[in-house]
Amino acid sequence: MRFDRHFSTARGGAYAGVRFRRADSALKTASGEVLHSVEDVEVPAEWSQTAADILVQKYFRRAGVPAATRRVAEKGVPDFLQRSVPDVAALAKLPADKRYGPETSARQVFDRLAGAWGYWGWKAGLFAAPDEAEIFVDEMKAMLARQIGAPNSPQWFNTGLHWAYGVEGESHGHFYVDPATNAVVESYNAYERPQPHACFIQSVEDNLVGDGGIMDLWAREARLFKFGSGAGANFSAIRGAGEALSGGGKSSGLMSFLKVGDAAAGAVKSGGVTRRAAKMVVVDGDHPDIEDFIRWKAVEEEKVAALVAGSRALACHIPKIIAACWSIEGEDRCDPRRNEALKAAVKAAKRDFVAEPSIRRAIELARDGARSAHVDRYDLDWDGEAYRTVSGQNSNNSVRLTDA
Repeated sequence: MRFDRHFSTARGGAYAGVRFRRADSALKTASGEVLHSVEDVEVPAEWSQTAADILVQKYFRRAGVPAATRRVAEKGVPDFLQRSVPDVAALAKLPADKRYGPETSARQVFDRLAGAWGYWGWKAGLFAAPDEAEIFVDEMKAMLARQIGAPNSPQWFNTGLHWAYGVEGESHGHFYVDPATNAVVESYNAYERPQPHACFIQSVEDNLVGDGGIMDLWAREARLFKFGSGAGANFSAIRGAGEALSGGGKSSGLMSFLKVGDAAAGAVKSGGVTRRAAKMVVVDGDHPDIEDFIRWKAVEEEKVAALVAGSRALACHIPKIIAACWSIEGEDRCDPRRNEALKAAVKAAKRDFVAEPSIRRAIELARDGARSAHVDRYDLDWDGEAYRTVSGQNSNNSVRLTDA
């Protein structure tokens, strides 16, 4: 393959004409709480703060980047494409806490992505000459820096970590096609041949613990989510609620297993960083549990609304009940039959549907000497505790209409 320069120059290289700036970045909740912050990183000057935040918070490698590297010579590979490993001798001269750290510049990210693409392209014989490979790498860097092109998330997460920094990791069951033999072989390193693909279509059998079954699918999905990819499957093979099992019992149904998978997906951060896993669930329109599946998200949304409203009612009435218990002296202060203020507070709480156990607990706290009680207030924040409590929030759900 041959390439021409459009965004880079032979003299100025990949970043000719691209200005960079120092920036701070913070990942915050809807309420303003800072979840993760990074100071004094380098990003292209023309990038918006939003674009910079996405790159820094999601795609910068957060650990394991060596402060010093050395090239690994490979026969036939041009110097600029040779991969790097930690320079152990140079690192030994540094304080222990300075030897490894996070990526701190967008150039590091652009360089590792484009460099790894060029390296594997060269190994595959795609370039007519070293000059063509150099142009390709420079053009890729330039397009990334200028926001002309961008790969998918798994590329940002994984590609080039082994090539640029010598990062290694257990393969976790990854396989690849050996170009020399065309045989499918198991990877011995998760990052040398990384998982850069965005989406995987999987299958699931009506089998609880066997290979290809329901529990096996959750493990396969977790492996994909860990490295930033998404997964989808058609779950129509799983029998409906109440259908007979071979042992004589009855199935708990499709929805019970979908809730398990949804919780598992919610526990794994995509790429091991911030955003939730990307998961798709498809069910055929003629499945026995299709109506429950269609209503699933709406029902869970109602639960969130109930949690939010209920927590506000508790936050309003529990302190009033406790305060009423201290409105008079003596042994009768916690008895609604003898304490008029407490009786009124309990009546008001019941009118707003505060549950009897919560009322009794507040009175018991006051009887034990408490003058206040903390009550959590839930909100509609997507990443808040209310949404984490309910199911069905970690997948895109679709109904497949069959030809029947």
